[in-house]
Amino acid sequence: MRKTKRKISRVKTALLSSSVKIASIVTVCLFLLMLTILELEKKSNDNLETLFDAFWYTIVTITTIGYGDIVPCTVPGKIVAIIIMTSGIVVFGTVSGQIASMLFDRQQKKDRGLVKLKKKKGHFIICGWKPELDSILSGILIANPDILSSDIVLINNAVQEDMYPILSSAILRGMVYINGDFSDEETLERANIREAERILVLSDYSRNYSALERDSRTVLAVLVIKKLNRTIYVAAELGDDKFRKHLESEHCDEIILSKKYEQNLIVSASSGTGISHVLDTMIGGQEGQGLFVDDIPKPCEGMNFGELFAYFKTNSKGILVGILENTGNFFLRKQEALSEAQKNPNIDDIVNNLKKVKELKSNRTVLAPADEYPIKKYSRAILVRSVPDDIRPREVAS
Repeated sequence: MRKTKRKISRVKTALLSSSVKIASIVTVCLFLLMLTILELEKKSNDNLETLFDAFWYTIVTITTIGYGDIVPCTVPGKIVAIIIMTSGIVVFGTVSGQIASMLFDRQQKKDRGLVKLKKKKGHFIICGWKPELDSILSGILIANPDILSSDIVLINNAVQEDMYPILSSAILRGMVYINGDFSDEETLERANIREAERILVLSDYSRNYSALERDSRTVLAVLVIKKLNRTIYVAAELGDDKFRKHLESEHCDEIILSKKYEQNLIVSASSGTGISHVLDTMIGGQEGQGLFVDDIPKPCEGMNFGELFAYFKTNSKGILVGILENTGNFFLRKQEALSEAQKNPNIDDIVNNLKKVKELKSNRTVLAPADEYPIKKYSRAILVRSVPDDIRPREVAS
Protein backbone atom coordinates (compact mmCIF):
# COMPACT_ATOMS: atom_id res chain seq x y z
CA MET A 1 0.00 0.00 0.00
CA ARG A 2 2.81 2.40 0.94
CA LYS A 3 4.68 1.59 -2.29
CA THR A 4 1.56 2.39 -4.35
CA LYS A 5 1.14 5.74 -2.56
CA ARG A 6 4.81 6.57 -3.16
CA LYS A 7 4.46 5.79 -6.89
CA ILE A 8 1.34 7.99 -7.14
CA SER A 9 3.17 10.78 -5.32
CA ARG A 10 6.11 10.52 -7.72
CA VAL A 11 3.79 10.67 -10.73
CA LYS A 12 2.09 13.78 -9.33
CA THR A 13 5.45 15.43 -8.67
CA ALA A 14 6.58 14.62 -12.20
CA LEU A 15 3.37 16.02 -13.71
CA LEU A 16 3.72 19.22 -11.70
CA SER A 17 7.36 19.77 -12.63
CA SER A 18 8.14 22.81 -14.79
CA SER A 19 9.63 20.80 -17.68
CA VAL A 20 6.48 18.66 -17.97
CA LYS A 21 4.28 21.77 -17.87
CA ILE A 22 6.26 23.42 -20.66
CA ALA A 23 6.20 20.25 -22.77
CA SER A 24 2.43 19.96 -22.30
CA ILE A 25 1.83 23.59 -23.31
CA VAL A 26 4.03 23.24 -26.42
CA THR A 27 2.23 20.03 -27.45
CA VAL A 28 -1.20 21.67 -27.12
CA CYS A 29 -0.04 24.72 -29.09
CA LEU A 30 1.36 22.58 -31.90
CA PHE A 31 -1.88 20.60 -32.04
CA LEU A 32 -3.89 23.85 -32.37
CA LEU A 33 -1.52 25.09 -35.09
CA MET A 34 -1.94 21.79 -36.92
CA LEU A 35 -5.75 22.15 -36.88
CA THR A 36 -5.46 25.80 -37.91
CA ILE A 37 -3.31 25.14 -40.98
CA LEU A 38 -5.63 22.29 -41.99
CA GLU A 39 -8.66 24.62 -41.91
CA LEU A 40 -6.81 27.32 -43.86
CA GLU A 41 -5.41 25.05 -46.56
CA LYS A 42 -7.80 22.14 -47.13
CA LYS A 43 -10.04 24.03 -49.58
CA SER A 44 -7.26 25.39 -51.81
CA ASN A 45 -4.41 22.91 -51.29
CA ASP A 46 -4.74 19.39 -52.76
CA ASN A 47 -1.80 18.16 -50.65
CA LEU A 48 -3.30 19.26 -47.34
CA GLU A 49 -6.79 17.82 -47.15
CA THR A 50 -6.78 15.36 -44.22
CA LEU A 51 -5.78 15.45 -40.55
CA PHE A 52 -2.91 13.08 -41.29
CA ASP A 53 -1.60 15.45 -43.99
CA ALA A 54 -1.60 18.27 -41.45
CA PHE A 55 0.11 16.06 -38.87
CA TRP A 56 2.77 15.00 -41.38
CA TYR A 57 3.41 18.60 -42.44
CA THR A 58 3.65 19.78 -38.81
CA ILE A 59 6.14 17.05 -37.84
CA VAL A 60 8.30 17.60 -40.96
CA THR A 61 8.30 21.35 -40.42
CA ILE A 62 8.94 21.37 -36.66
CA THR A 63 11.89 18.98 -37.06
CA THR A 64 13.28 21.37 -39.74
CA ILE A 65 13.54 18.49 -42.24
CA GLY A 66 11.29 20.12 -44.87
CA TYR A 67 10.76 17.51 -47.60
CA GLY A 68 8.79 20.04 -49.65
CA ASP A 69 6.04 17.56 -50.58
CA ILE A 70 3.46 19.76 -48.82
CA VAL A 71 3.62 23.56 -49.16
CA PRO A 72 1.00 26.03 -47.85
CA CYS A 73 -0.69 28.07 -50.59
CA THR A 74 -2.55 30.77 -48.62
CA VAL A 75 -0.96 33.72 -46.87
CA PRO A 76 -2.51 32.85 -43.47
CA GLY A 77 -1.28 29.26 -43.98
CA LYS A 78 2.26 30.50 -44.65
CA ILE A 79 2.13 32.65 -41.51
CA VAL A 80 1.11 29.61 -39.45
CA ALA A 81 3.93 27.65 -41.14
CA ILE A 82 6.44 30.32 -40.02
CA ILE A 83 5.16 30.00 -36.45
CA ILE A 84 5.55 26.19 -36.61
CA MET A 85 9.11 26.52 -37.97
CA THR A 86 10.08 29.01 -35.28
CA SER A 87 8.54 26.77 -32.62
CA GLY A 88 10.57 23.82 -33.95
CA ILE A 89 13.84 25.74 -33.66
CA VAL A 90 13.00 26.87 -30.11
CA VAL A 91 11.77 23.45 -28.94
CA PHE A 92 14.67 21.43 -30.34
CA GLY A 93 17.19 24.01 -29.20
CA THR A 94 15.79 23.83 -25.67
CA VAL A 95 15.58 20.02 -25.65
CA SER A 96 19.13 19.55 -26.99
CA GLY A 97 20.41 22.06 -24.44
CA GLN A 98 18.72 20.20 -21.58
CA ILE A 99 20.07 16.86 -22.79
CA ALA A 100 23.59 18.26 -23.07
CA SER A 101 23.29 19.81 -19.61
CA MET A 102 22.01 16.53 -18.14
CA LEU A 103 24.87 14.54 -19.70
CA PHE A 104 27.41 17.11 -18.51
CA ASP A 105 26.02 17.03 -14.95
CA ARG A 106 26.08 13.25 -14.97
CA GLN A 107 29.72 13.20 -16.11
CA GLN A 108 30.62 15.81 -13.50
CA LYS A 109 29.03 13.71 -10.77
CA LYS A 110 30.86 10.64 -12.05
CA ASP A 111 34.23 12.43 -12.10
CA ARG A 112 33.68 13.83 -8.60
CA GLY A 113 32.56 10.48 -7.20
CA LEU A 114 29.04 11.64 -6.35
CA VAL A 115 27.21 8.76 -8.00
CA LYS A 116 24.94 6.35 -6.15
CA LEU A 117 24.81 2.72 -7.28
CA LYS A 118 21.38 1.12 -7.05
CA LYS A 119 21.37 -1.75 -9.53
CA LYS A 120 25.00 -2.91 -9.48
CA LYS A 121 25.47 -6.47 -8.19
CA GLY A 122 28.37 -8.88 -7.72
CA HIS A 123 30.93 -6.06 -7.96
CA PHE A 124 34.39 -5.73 -6.40
CA ILE A 125 34.89 -2.72 -4.09
CA ILE A 126 38.36 -1.30 -3.39
CA CYS A 127 38.57 1.12 -0.46
CA GLY A 128 41.37 3.59 0.19
CA TRP A 129 44.01 5.38 -1.86
CA LYS A 130 47.78 5.12 -2.09
CA PRO A 131 50.32 6.56 -4.55
CA GLU A 132 50.71 3.28 -6.47
CA LEU A 133 46.97 2.62 -6.72
CA ASP A 134 46.96 2.69 -10.54
CA SER A 135 49.59 -0.07 -10.64
CA ILE A 136 47.64 -2.10 -8.08
CA LEU A 137 44.45 -1.80 -10.13
CA SER A 138 46.25 -2.82 -13.33
CA GLY A 139 47.70 -5.82 -11.51
CA ILE A 140 44.26 -6.81 -10.20
CA LEU A 141 42.84 -6.82 -13.74
CA ILE A 142 45.77 -8.93 -14.99
CA ALA A 143 45.56 -11.39 -12.08
CA ASN A 144 41.77 -11.68 -12.40
CA PRO A 145 40.92 -11.99 -16.11
CA ASP A 146 37.31 -12.76 -15.19
CA ILE A 147 36.92 -9.27 -13.68
CA LEU A 148 36.08 -6.34 -15.97
CA SER A 149 37.11 -2.79 -15.14
CA SER A 150 33.39 -1.94 -14.95
CA ASP A 151 33.04 -4.51 -12.13
CA ILE A 152 35.36 -2.50 -9.86
CA VAL A 153 34.12 0.30 -7.59
CA LEU A 154 36.64 2.62 -5.93
CA ILE A 155 35.84 4.36 -2.63
CA ASN A 156 38.14 7.01 -1.16
CA ASN A 157 38.25 10.71 -0.33
CA ALA A 158 41.41 11.52 -2.28
CA VAL A 159 41.65 14.89 -4.00
CA GLN A 160 40.57 15.02 -7.64
CA GLU A 161 44.16 15.51 -8.86
CA ASP A 162 45.18 12.18 -7.32
CA MET A 163 42.27 10.33 -8.92
CA TYR A 164 42.60 11.90 -12.38
CA PRO A 165 45.38 9.52 -13.61
CA ILE A 166 43.18 6.54 -12.70
CA LEU A 167 39.90 7.85 -14.09
CA SER A 168 41.56 8.98 -17.34
CA SER A 169 43.55 5.76 -17.88
CA ALA A 170 42.54 3.76 -20.97
CA ILE A 171 43.28 0.47 -19.16
CA LEU A 172 41.25 1.38 -16.07
CA ARG A 173 38.40 3.08 -17.93
CA GLY A 174 34.98 1.97 -16.78
CA MET A 175 35.74 1.79 -13.06
CA VAL A 176 33.16 3.54 -10.89
CA TYR A 177 34.48 6.10 -8.42
CA ILE A 178 32.70 7.10 -5.21
CA ASN A 179 34.13 9.95 -3.18
CA GLY A 180 33.68 9.61 0.56
CA ASP A 181 34.85 8.00 3.78
CA PHE A 182 34.88 4.22 3.25
CA SER A 183 34.39 3.64 6.98
CA ASP A 184 31.10 5.56 6.83
CA GLU A 185 27.91 3.52 6.44
CA GLU A 186 26.26 6.03 4.11
CA THR A 187 29.22 5.96 1.71
CA LEU A 188 29.23 2.17 1.61
CA GLU A 189 25.49 2.17 0.95
CA ARG A 190 26.11 4.44 -2.04
CA ALA A 191 28.39 1.71 -3.38
CA ASN A 192 25.58 -0.83 -2.88
CA ILE A 193 27.69 -2.80 -0.41
CA ARG A 194 24.85 -5.24 0.28
CA GLU A 195 25.05 -6.61 -3.28
CA ALA A 196 28.86 -6.59 -3.60
CA GLU A 197 30.78 -9.86 -3.85
CA ARG A 198 34.26 -8.85 -2.67
CA ILE A 199 35.90 -5.88 -0.99
CA LEU A 200 39.54 -4.90 -0.49
CA VAL A 201 40.40 -2.33 2.20
CA LEU A 202 43.79 -0.71 1.60
CA SER A 203 45.82 1.35 4.06
CA ASP A 204 44.57 4.82 3.21
CA TYR A 205 47.10 7.53 2.29
CA SER A 206 44.54 9.96 0.84
CA ARG A 207 45.10 12.29 3.79
CA ASN A 208 47.98 12.92 6.16
CA TYR A 209 46.97 10.07 8.48
CA SER A 210 49.36 8.56 11.00
CA ALA A 211 50.10 4.80 10.88
CA LEU A 212 47.79 4.31 13.88
CA GLU A 213 44.97 6.24 12.18
CA ARG A 214 45.33 4.22 8.96
CA ASP A 215 44.99 0.89 10.79
CA SER A 216 42.16 2.21 12.97
CA ARG A 217 40.24 3.28 9.86
CA THR A 218 40.79 -0.15 8.30
CA VAL A 219 39.44 -1.94 11.40
CA LEU A 220 36.46 0.43 11.62
CA ALA A 221 35.70 -0.08 7.94
CA VAL A 222 35.71 -3.88 8.30
CA LEU A 223 33.36 -3.64 11.30
CA VAL A 224 30.90 -1.53 9.30
CA ILE A 225 31.23 -3.72 6.18
CA LYS A 226 30.49 -6.91 8.10
CA LYS A 227 27.53 -5.21 9.74
CA LEU A 228 26.04 -4.32 6.35
CA ASN A 229 26.93 -7.54 4.53
CA ARG A 230 27.91 -10.64 6.53
CA THR A 231 28.48 -12.76 3.43
CA ILE A 232 30.90 -10.49 1.56
CA TYR A 233 34.52 -11.64 1.10
CA VAL A 234 36.76 -9.12 2.87
CA ALA A 235 40.51 -8.62 2.45
CA ALA A 236 42.14 -5.84 4.51
CA GLU A 237 45.63 -4.34 4.68
CA LEU A 238 47.21 -3.54 8.03
CA GLY A 239 50.50 -1.93 8.91
CA ASP A 240 50.71 -3.19 12.50
CA ASP A 241 50.17 -6.79 13.59
CA LYS A 242 48.54 -5.73 16.90
CA PHE A 243 45.28 -4.92 15.08
CA ARG A 244 45.11 -8.37 13.53
CA LYS A 245 43.05 -9.96 16.33
CA HIS A 246 40.31 -7.34 15.87
CA LEU A 247 39.93 -8.26 12.20
CA GLU A 248 40.06 -11.98 12.98
CA SER A 249 37.24 -11.55 15.52
CA GLU A 250 35.12 -10.09 12.69
CA HIS A 251 36.08 -13.02 10.43
CA CYS A 252 38.00 -10.91 7.95
CA ASP A 253 38.79 -13.43 5.19
CA GLU A 254 42.29 -12.14 4.36
CA ILE A 255 44.60 -9.92 6.39
CA ILE A 256 47.54 -8.35 4.54
CA LEU A 257 50.38 -7.33 6.88
CA SER A 258 52.32 -5.28 4.35
CA LYS A 259 54.79 -3.75 6.81
CA LYS A 260 55.53 -7.12 8.41
CA TYR A 261 56.14 -8.73 5.00
CA GLU A 262 58.52 -5.92 4.08
CA GLN A 263 60.45 -6.23 7.34
CA ASN A 264 60.71 -10.02 7.06
CA LEU A 265 62.00 -9.72 3.50
CA ILE A 266 64.70 -7.23 4.52
CA VAL A 267 65.75 -9.39 7.49
CA SER A 268 65.88 -12.52 5.30
CA ALA A 269 67.86 -10.72 2.62
CA SER A 270 70.44 -9.64 5.22
CA SER A 271 71.54 -13.26 5.60
CA GLY A 272 72.76 -13.29 1.99
CA THR A 273 70.76 -16.40 1.04
CA GLY A 274 69.08 -14.87 -2.01
CA ILE A 275 65.62 -15.31 -0.50
CA SER A 276 64.45 -12.01 -2.01
CA HIS A 277 65.00 -13.43 -5.52
CA VAL A 278 63.08 -16.56 -4.61
CA LEU A 279 60.11 -14.58 -3.33
CA ASP A 280 60.20 -12.25 -6.32
CA THR A 281 60.03 -15.27 -8.65
CA MET A 282 57.32 -16.90 -6.57
CA ILE A 283 55.03 -13.87 -6.45
CA GLY A 284 55.89 -11.57 -9.33
CA GLY A 285 58.01 -13.61 -11.69
CA GLN A 286 57.56 -14.54 -15.32
CA GLU A 287 54.04 -15.29 -16.49
CA GLY A 288 53.17 -18.94 -15.91
CA GLN A 289 55.82 -19.31 -13.21
CA GLY A 290 55.60 -19.00 -9.44
CA LEU A 291 53.18 -19.68 -6.62
CA PHE A 292 49.50 -20.24 -7.48
CA VAL A 293 46.30 -21.19 -5.71
CA ASP A 294 44.08 -23.35 -7.88
CA ASP A 295 40.79 -25.21 -7.58
CA ILE A 296 40.86 -28.91 -6.81
CA PRO A 297 39.31 -30.85 -9.74
CA LYS A 298 36.12 -32.78 -9.04
CA PRO A 299 37.74 -36.18 -9.80
CA CYS A 300 40.15 -35.48 -6.92
CA GLU A 301 37.49 -34.92 -4.27
CA GLY A 302 38.01 -37.33 -1.39
CA MET A 303 41.74 -37.85 -2.12
CA ASN A 304 44.49 -37.45 0.43
CA PHE A 305 47.49 -35.14 -0.01
CA GLY A 306 49.75 -37.79 -1.51
CA GLU A 307 47.17 -38.78 -4.15
CA LEU A 308 46.49 -35.16 -5.03
CA PHE A 309 50.24 -34.50 -5.30
CA ALA A 310 50.57 -37.34 -7.78
CA TYR A 311 47.57 -36.11 -9.79
CA PHE A 312 48.94 -32.60 -10.28
CA LYS A 313 52.43 -33.88 -11.10
CA THR A 314 51.12 -36.43 -13.62
CA ASN A 315 48.98 -33.82 -15.35
CA SER A 316 51.84 -31.26 -15.44
CA LYS A 317 49.79 -28.72 -13.50
CA GLY A 318 52.58 -27.98 -11.01
CA ILE A 319 54.04 -29.24 -7.75
CA LEU A 320 51.58 -29.38 -4.87
CA VAL A 321 53.15 -27.76 -1.77
CA GLY A 322 50.12 -27.27 0.45
CA ILE A 323 46.39 -26.90 0.94
CA LEU A 324 44.29 -23.81 1.58
CA GLU A 325 41.30 -24.77 3.72
CA ASN A 326 37.96 -23.03 4.43
CA THR A 327 38.15 -20.96 1.26
CA GLY A 328 35.38 -18.85 -0.21
CA ASN A 329 32.80 -17.09 1.91
CA PHE A 330 33.75 -17.84 5.51
CA PHE A 331 30.36 -16.79 6.89
CA LEU A 332 28.68 -19.47 4.79
CA ARG A 333 31.39 -22.01 5.68
CA LYS A 334 30.80 -21.42 9.38
CA GLN A 335 27.01 -21.60 9.05
CA GLU A 336 27.31 -24.93 7.24
CA ALA A 337 29.78 -26.31 9.80
CA LEU A 338 27.45 -25.20 12.61
CA SER A 339 24.54 -27.01 10.99
CA GLU A 340 26.60 -30.19 10.56
CA ALA A 341 27.88 -30.05 14.14
CA GLN A 342 24.36 -30.21 15.56
CA LYS A 343 23.29 -33.30 13.62
CA ASN A 344 25.04 -35.70 15.99
CA PRO A 345 22.61 -37.19 18.56
CA ASN A 346 25.32 -37.36 21.27
CA ILE A 347 25.44 -34.17 23.37
CA ASP A 348 29.18 -34.52 24.13
CA ASP A 349 29.94 -34.89 20.43
CA ILE A 350 27.83 -31.84 19.65
CA VAL A 351 29.78 -29.78 22.22
CA ASN A 352 33.12 -30.96 20.80
CA ASN A 353 31.97 -30.20 17.27
CA LEU A 354 30.83 -26.72 18.28
CA LYS A 355 34.28 -26.08 19.76
CA LYS A 356 35.83 -27.06 16.43
CA VAL A 357 33.47 -24.70 14.60
CA LYS A 358 34.57 -21.88 16.90
CA GLU A 359 38.21 -22.60 16.05
CA LEU A 360 37.61 -22.50 12.29
CA LYS A 361 39.83 -20.04 10.45
CA SER A 362 39.26 -18.59 7.02
CA ASN A 363 41.84 -19.59 4.38
CA ARG A 364 43.80 -21.80 6.77
CA THR A 365 47.14 -22.66 5.17
CA VAL A 366 48.53 -26.20 5.55
CA LEU A 367 52.00 -26.57 4.01
CA ALA A 368 53.56 -29.93 3.11
CA PRO A 369 51.32 -32.18 5.25
CA ALA A 370 51.74 -35.95 5.41
CA ASP A 371 50.63 -38.00 2.39
CA GLU A 372 47.71 -39.37 4.42
CA TYR A 373 46.35 -35.89 5.17
CA PRO A 374 42.71 -35.80 3.94
CA ILE A 375 41.61 -33.10 1.52
CA LYS A 376 38.60 -31.40 3.13
CA LYS A 377 35.64 -29.76 1.48
CA TYR A 378 36.11 -26.13 0.35
CA SER A 379 39.87 -26.57 0.02
CA ARG A 380 42.14 -25.27 -2.76
CA ALA A 381 45.55 -26.41 -3.93
CA ILE A 382 48.73 -24.37 -3.37
CA LEU A 383 51.01 -25.04 -6.35
CA VAL A 384 54.42 -24.08 -7.62
CA ARG A 385 54.69 -23.92 -11.39
CA SER A 386 57.71 -23.50 -13.60
CA VAL A 387 57.90 -21.60 -16.87
CA PRO A 388 55.92 -23.52 -19.54
CA ASP A 389 58.02 -25.54 -21.99
CA ASP A 390 56.92 -23.48 -24.99
CA ILE A 391 58.51 -20.29 -23.61
CA ARG A 392 61.65 -21.84 -22.06
CA PRO A 393 64.91 -20.88 -23.78
CA ARG A 394 66.18 -23.89 -25.72
CA GLU A 395 69.77 -25.05 -25.44
CA VAL A 396 71.86 -24.44 -28.53
CA ALA A 397 73.56 -27.63 -29.76
CA SER A 398 77.36 -27.47 -29.60
